[in-house]
Amino acid sequence: MLPVDDLPATLLDLAVPHEDINELTALAARFAAEPELGELLERSAHVLVQDIGTIGHHPQLPVLPEGLGDLERWFPVCVAVAALPDIRAYHRRRGIPEDIARRTLADLGRHIAVHRRRRGIGGLAVPGWMRLHFRGEIYQLGRLQFQRSRLGERMCRAVRAAGLEADPGDTCLDLHIPDFQGPLTPSACADAIAQAREFFARHYPEERYRVGACHSWLLDPQLRDHLPEHSNILRFQGLFRTAYKDDEPADQDPVGFVFGDPELSVARLPQRTRVERAVARHLLGGGHWYRGHGWFEFQ
Repeated sequence: MLPVDDLPATLLDLAVPHEDINELTALAARFAAEPELGELLERSAHVLVQDIGTIGHHPQLPVLPEGLGDLERWFPVCVAVAALPDIRAYHRRRGIPEDIARRTLADLGRHIAVHRRRRGIGGLAVPGWMRLHFRGEIYQLGRLQFQRSRLGERMCRAVRAAGLEADPGDTCLDLHIPDFQGPLTPSACADAIAQAREFFARHYPEERYRVGACHSWLLDPQLRDHLPEHSNILRFQGLFRTAYKDDEPADQDPVGFVFGDPELSVARLPQRTRVERAVARHLLGGGHWYRGHGWFEFQ
């Protein structure tokens, strides 16, 4: 059950925006007042943390009943809060430093801010993404996030072609670039990777991480035609070797990340910054953006 009296402080620890706390606290009272709803919350939190720490587990939460109103868009947040004791206990068992645990779980508040930027109200646009944070699969280390993951077939072939031993299913670290975290400078990336090398060797010594990987529109080589060589994005690309290329356009990726809403009309895209101009003009010229796939030797 959610502790309503302590909930505002808990939400602040998770970086939930101040303007959403009163609404969430008021809605949380329903779990105590409606036993069936409270039982659904507890069952959902239990499913979320089942086999906590397992890589690649995709828990299927119970289906929500109709008629929840505003609680529907907030339910995944409530499940995350209900699962806090379990993920905190897991972090303690692994010896995860409190500041790293706090910054990792605070990504919940960042995603609520992303939802508000897209839709004008609080909630979670991609609730399934947060399972990684509350199951010990992803950590915020400096500017980047590092997800405990496994090599797929195509990435494995690229690693082998470079002369490294690798098999499909071997552990690897997937890098993610969260928004609202400042510029993606080379020094910030180098610091994050250095932190990750120390962090995973210390807290997951039984797992072998030889490869860091990234799957992102930021690795689309076409960006070189639109951005100066010294740009942070192109220098970020320089960290990786190309593993393989996609043929399927992923135009919504840059539109969503750069402009806040993947559904925006191309004709309405603003062109205020260099990156905005690069994304918009390429699309307006009839081009497409693609998700790039790269890797580097982590250890």
